[in-house]
Amino acid sequence: MNLNQVTLPVINMDKATDFYRILGFTQIVDTPHYARFECPEGGSTFSLSLENCEFVSRTVIYFEHEQLDEWVDQLKIKGINFDQEPTDESYLWREAVLHDPSGNKIKLYWAGENRLNPPWRVEIRT
Repeated sequence: MNLNQVTLPVINMDKATDFYRILGFTQIVDTPHYARFECPEGGSTFSLSLENCEFVSRTVIYFEHEQLDEWVDQLKIKGINFDQEPTDESYLWREAVLHDPSGNKIKLYWAGENRLNPPWRVEIRT
């Protein structure tokens, strides 16, 4: 089993697609109500779906990059604003926090080995 994609709601497709292209993703589907993006590495995708009414998104989407601090610096030069600069978190990830134009929360991070194998890892199956 593998995760195919996550779809985020947006209120302005043009602003949203511009934003995610600035972050470095390749847009692979472009319609007035739906857009899909490919990550630069690993083959993962995510999509955007146009909403007809205001919404509050509680979803957090994470994008991993080994050179997190350099990536954040490059994005700031391109005009991207951050709510939190890269910070070492207690759960052993380094994270920066921002929001897309529709208010979806995004965390850019680097976790290295701790992404899949933190010291508290368990393996529970049924």
